[in-house]
Amino acid sequence: MTRLFLDANVLFTAAHNPQGKAALIISLGQHRLVELATSAYAGEEARRNLARKFPKALEPFETMLAHLTIVADDITIACPASLAEKDHPIYRAAQACRADVLLTGDLRDFGPFMNQPQRTGGLLIQTVASYLEGL
Repeated sequence: MTRLFLDANVLFTAAHNPQGKAALIISLGQHRLVELATSAYAGEEARRNLARKFPKALEPFETMLAHLTIVADDITIACPASLAEKDHPIYRAAQACRADVLLTGDLRDFGPFMNQPQRTGGLLIQTVASYLEGL
Protein backbone atom coordinates (compact mmCIF):
# COMPACT_ATOMS: atom_id res chain seq x y z
CA MET A 1 0.00 0.00 0.00
CA THR A 2 1.29 3.46 -0.85
CA ARG A 3 2.35 5.58 2.11
CA LEU A 4 1.77 9.31 1.67
CA PHE A 5 3.37 11.96 3.87
CA LEU A 6 1.30 15.15 4.06
CA ASP A 7 2.99 18.53 4.37
CA ALA A 8 1.37 21.29 6.45
CA ASN A 9 -0.18 23.03 3.44
CA VAL A 10 -1.96 19.82 2.42
CA LEU A 11 -3.35 19.41 5.95
CA PHE A 12 -4.41 23.07 6.01
CA THR A 13 -6.18 22.82 2.65
CA ALA A 14 -7.93 19.55 3.50
CA ALA A 15 -9.28 21.04 6.73
CA HIS A 16 -10.67 24.27 5.33
CA ASN A 17 -11.80 22.96 1.92
CA PRO A 18 -13.61 19.65 2.53
CA GLN A 19 -14.65 19.40 -1.14
CA GLY A 20 -11.13 19.82 -2.53
CA LYS A 21 -8.40 17.52 -3.77
CA ALA A 22 -6.49 17.50 -0.48
CA ALA A 23 -9.65 16.34 1.32
CA LEU A 24 -9.94 13.56 -1.27
CA ILE A 25 -6.51 12.35 -0.18
CA ILE A 26 -7.78 12.18 3.41
CA SER A 27 -10.79 10.22 2.20
CA LEU A 28 -8.53 7.74 0.40
CA GLY A 29 -6.74 7.18 3.69
CA GLN A 30 -9.97 6.77 5.64
CA HIS A 31 -11.01 4.10 3.14
CA ARG A 32 -7.61 2.44 3.63
CA LEU A 33 -6.63 2.82 -0.01
CA VAL A 34 -3.43 4.60 1.03
CA GLU A 35 -1.55 5.04 4.30
CA LEU A 36 -1.37 8.63 5.53
CA ALA A 37 1.34 10.10 7.72
CA THR A 38 2.45 13.54 8.81
CA SER A 39 4.62 14.96 11.56
CA ALA A 40 3.89 16.96 14.69
CA TYR A 41 5.86 19.79 13.05
CA ALA A 42 3.58 19.82 9.99
CA GLY A 43 0.48 19.45 12.15
CA GLU A 44 1.45 22.39 14.33
CA GLU A 45 2.17 24.62 11.34
CA ALA A 46 -1.21 23.76 9.82
CA ARG A 47 -2.95 24.33 13.17
CA ARG A 48 -1.35 27.79 13.59
CA ASN A 49 -2.35 28.87 10.09
CA LEU A 50 -5.89 27.55 10.46
CA ALA A 51 -6.30 29.36 13.80
CA ARG A 52 -5.27 32.60 12.12
CA LYS A 53 -7.15 32.26 8.82
CA PHE A 54 -9.96 29.71 9.23
CA PRO A 55 -10.62 29.12 12.95
CA LYS A 56 -13.87 27.28 12.22
CA ALA A 57 -11.81 24.60 10.47
CA LEU A 58 -9.86 23.72 13.64
CA GLU A 59 -12.38 21.17 14.87
CA PRO A 60 -12.50 19.23 11.56
CA PHE A 61 -8.71 19.52 11.44
CA GLU A 62 -8.27 17.87 14.85
CA THR A 63 -10.65 15.07 13.83
CA MET A 64 -8.72 14.56 10.60
CA LEU A 65 -5.36 14.62 12.37
CA ALA A 66 -6.50 11.89 14.78
CA HIS A 67 -6.76 9.52 11.81
CA LEU A 68 -3.21 10.11 10.56
CA THR A 69 -0.03 8.43 11.68
CA ILE A 70 2.17 11.05 13.35
CA VAL A 71 5.85 10.35 12.69
CA ALA A 72 9.01 11.81 14.18
CA ASP A 73 11.67 13.85 12.46
CA ASP A 74 14.99 11.99 12.28
CA ILE A 75 17.77 14.57 12.43
CA THR A 76 20.33 12.00 11.25
CA ILE A 77 18.78 11.91 7.76
CA ALA A 78 20.62 14.07 5.25
CA CYS A 79 18.57 16.54 3.21
CA PRO A 80 19.17 17.69 -0.36
CA ALA A 81 21.74 20.51 -0.21
CA SER A 82 19.52 23.18 -1.77
CA LEU A 83 16.37 22.41 0.25
CA ALA A 84 15.38 25.32 2.50
CA GLU A 85 16.30 24.65 6.12
CA LYS A 86 12.70 25.27 7.26
CA ASP A 87 11.67 22.24 5.18
CA HIS A 88 14.29 19.86 6.57
CA PRO A 89 11.95 18.54 9.32
CA ILE A 90 9.29 17.74 6.69
CA TYR A 91 11.72 15.96 4.37
CA ARG A 92 13.37 14.03 7.21
CA ALA A 93 10.06 12.90 8.71
CA ALA A 94 8.84 11.73 5.29
CA GLN A 95 12.06 9.75 4.82
CA ALA A 96 11.97 8.43 8.40
CA CYS A 97 8.51 6.90 7.94
CA ARG A 98 9.55 5.46 4.57
CA ALA A 99 6.89 7.41 2.72
CA ASP A 100 6.56 6.63 -0.95
CA VAL A 101 5.33 10.14 -1.73
CA LEU A 102 5.61 13.48 0.02
CA LEU A 103 2.58 15.57 -0.92
CA THR A 104 3.09 19.33 -0.74
CA GLY A 105 1.87 22.52 -2.31
CA ASP A 106 5.16 24.28 -1.54
CA LEU A 107 6.40 24.79 -5.10
CA ARG A 108 8.87 27.49 -4.08
CA ASP A 109 10.97 25.22 -1.87
CA PHE A 110 10.10 21.70 -3.01
CA GLY A 111 9.51 22.58 -6.68
CA PRO A 112 13.05 21.78 -7.82
CA PHE A 113 12.62 18.25 -6.41
CA MET A 114 9.15 17.47 -7.77
CA ASN A 115 8.97 14.15 -9.59
CA GLN A 116 12.72 13.60 -9.21
CA PRO A 117 13.15 10.75 -6.70
CA GLN A 118 16.72 10.26 -7.93
CA ARG A 119 17.52 13.63 -6.24
CA THR A 120 15.63 12.88 -3.00
CA GLY A 121 16.79 9.46 -1.88
CA GLY A 122 13.95 7.68 -3.67
CA LEU A 123 11.22 9.87 -2.16
CA LEU A 124 8.73 11.05 -4.78
CA ILE A 125 7.67 14.64 -4.09
CA GLN A 126 4.45 15.76 -5.75
CA THR A 127 1.55 18.14 -5.50
CA VAL A 128 -1.81 16.65 -4.62
CA ALA A 129 -3.05 17.33 -8.16
CA SER A 130 -0.05 15.52 -9.72
CA TYR A 131 -0.49 12.54 -7.43
CA LEU A 132 -4.20 12.25 -8.22
CA GLU A 133 -3.54 12.58 -11.97
CA GLY A 134 -1.22 9.58 -11.72
CA LEU A 135 -3.81 7.31 -10.15
